[in-house]
Amino acid sequence: MVTTNESPRGTNRKTAAVVGVLFIIGTVSGVLMFPVLGNTLNAPDHLTAISTIEGRMIIATLLKFTMGVACAGIGLALYPILRKYNEGLAIGSVGFRIIEGVVDIIGALGLVALLALSQEFVKAGAPESSYFQTADVLINTGTGWLTNWAMLLTWCIGALMYYSIFYQYRLVPRWLTVWGLVGITLTIIGALLVMFHLITGFGTVQMGLNLPILLQEMVLAVWLIAKGVKPSAGAFLPKKIATNELLSAA
Repeated sequence: MVTTNESPRGTNRKTAAVVGVLFIIGTVSGVLMFPVLGNTLNAPDHLTAISTIEGRMIIATLLKFTMGVACAGIGLALYPILRKYNEGLAIGSVGFRIIEGVVDIIGALGLVALLALSQEFVKAGAPESSYFQTADVLINTGTGWLTNWAMLLTWCIGALMYYSIFYQYRLVPRWLTVWGLVGITLTIIGALLVMFHLITGFGTVQMGLNLPILLQEMVLAVWLIAKGVKPSAGAFLPKKIATNELLSAA
């Protein structure tokens, strides 16, 4: 049987390479946001401080927007591969990763809103009690909820779906898939702890829980770019696909 680049039994090298690049773009963009913003958003006088770092806020906004687009792109790029094995999980993973991307973009808009609010606050003479503080609490709380909970959980749910397919059909080595499943589980635990105010959002504990999946995604990205995806044997393919493959090769 002749195996083509689009075959479930082929390596899907081009598509896998695109997914790998998107993993790198999304992860690197997200990580770079922390040194760019520093502790400014959590500082007691952050409403004044933000106005002094306009350039960094714009860079952080672009990074967050880029991360959102890359994360949505991962789901879309993986779909042609995953649907050949489990269409339901493939659609689910696309949906949740698109939701994650939208949440990230909304979070980027939140940074723009905070910058504009900060600049107007300074122009007004930094009044001690005004609607500026109320708006600041609403925007900061909403952005924090989106970033520390909604974005992380939608990402994790989508990732669990495609890692399930990876594991079942051995599209990538199982040690890499298991590492991903463990990492995603730790990230979910961290997000839930933040949601119930048991730990600080993106503090030392949560970052420690997120570290395994961040490292795993970089290794996975390199693997996808270098090796692609490939089931270990035709026996792992759904019967309908295997039959279609035989008929098309006849």
